[in-house]
Amino acid sequence: MAIAVIMPKQGQSVESCILTELKKKKGDTVAVGDILFAYETDKASFEEEAKAAGTVLDVFFGEGDEIPVLTNVMVIGNPGEATEEFRPDGEAKTPATPAAQVKTPEETSPAATSAPVPAKQSERPSGDHSPVSPRARKLAEKNAIQAETLAGTGPGGRVIERDVQAAVEAAPKTTPLAKAILRDTGATLPETGSGPAGKVKGADVGAKNPVYAADSEVKPLSNMRKLIARAMHASLQNSAQLTHHLGADARRIMTLRKQVKKAVENGYPTDITLNDMVCLAVVRALQKFPQVNAHFLGDSIRYFSKIHLGLAVDTERGLMVPAVRNADDLSVQGLARQLKEVAGACKKGAIDPDLLSPEAASFTVSNLGNYGVEMFTPVINLPQVAILGVNTIVPRPKDLGGGVYGFVPHIGLSLTYDHRALDGGEATRFLKQIATEIEGLEIAL
Repeated sequence: MAIAVIMPKQGQSVESCILTELKKKKGDTVAVGDILFAYETDKASFEEEAKAAGTVLDVFFGEGDEIPVLTNVMVIGNPGEATEEFRPDGEAKTPATPAAQVKTPEETSPAATSAPVPAKQSERPSGDHSPVSPRARKLAEKNAIQAETLAGTGPGGRVIERDVQAAVEAAPKTTPLAKAILRDTGATLPETGSGPAGKVKGADVGAKNPVYAADSEVKPLSNMRKLIARAMHASLQNSAQLTHHLGADARRIMTLRKQVKKAVENGYPTDITLNDMVCLAVVRALQKFPQVNAHFLGDSIRYFSKIHLGLAVDTERGLMVPAVRNADDLSVQGLARQLKEVAGACKKGAIDPDLLSPEAASFTVSNLGNYGVEMFTPVINLPQVAILGVNTIVPRPKDLGGGVYGFVPHIGLSLTYDHRALDGGEATRFLKQIATEIEGLEIAL
């Protein structure tokens, strides 16, 4: 009996996953436990194992496709079994004509029974749009084909994958630059180009500087980069963000850091870093400014009684922001261990997807101090109302008292906040409280 293999749901917040690699293809034999395909959520990677033995009868998606969770990805069964009922997009083959149906001579002629050929894009009247299936649309976008202008051969004139494939085969060869321009501008693909054998070049579809095409390359964004770009753009478009900058005297935490290193050499169980200390100071400041420990929901604000601290983590696959739940219940050692644990899971690609949801954290810290960044503007992880950027430590002049001035190490702090949820005054007082917590930090060693 044929069974469907669905895209698993990894966490309550995950709505779709990217199919990154097909380990088994149509016609392959599989055993229980074999890896069928690899996929990723927003920022974590997984592999799906076969739950039943058999033959891969059909695969409905390709590598790179974004697939809604719980959607059929492939079918496993015995050779010869039907799979159309499992097709997720409804593109079942047109059912055979009942034997009792009477056909005219024209309908039974060879011309009438041959496979339908999609019309060229230019032959379809302007404004006459056919519905397009999701798979057909993806294939059309990939090949810079205007799917809406094709004559559909699916049910009700729907444009389906085979229509787009026929148009791709009939279209002239196209350079990557020309294809990128066609996708961006929606221009019509010419019947022939100026390149060898009629190949369409960038200059044929409106490239402004074709001279640069030889020393440049157009590469598609990775799935991770698309997700990050979408989130960053939405954050800046949908909030009123301002950033305040302030420096905190770093002598205290630098002294503590030296003490921790010595303690670790003598058997102290946890290596507490400067970042851990700053995060501890943030937690203590949030306890005194609960209005910052919140989510802005448009017409309302959700205030959290617990502190769920997000930490920006730089990985090979892109920026991830996992949350440490109930950070206010943790000691400095517990907080340090939890921060290291979630950061390590992100770098391995094994983080719980629910911890990466923007809603999982109530406040986020992004530390670029290790890279020597002296000042930057972090972007809020909506719906959170603020994010703290931590900068490098630099010497700055300070009044030491008694008319004496000297250079003192200061750690830069950059608070970006949503002005819809916080006024400038309370944001400034919160930032000052973080500096105060850093300058007076006490931890037991």
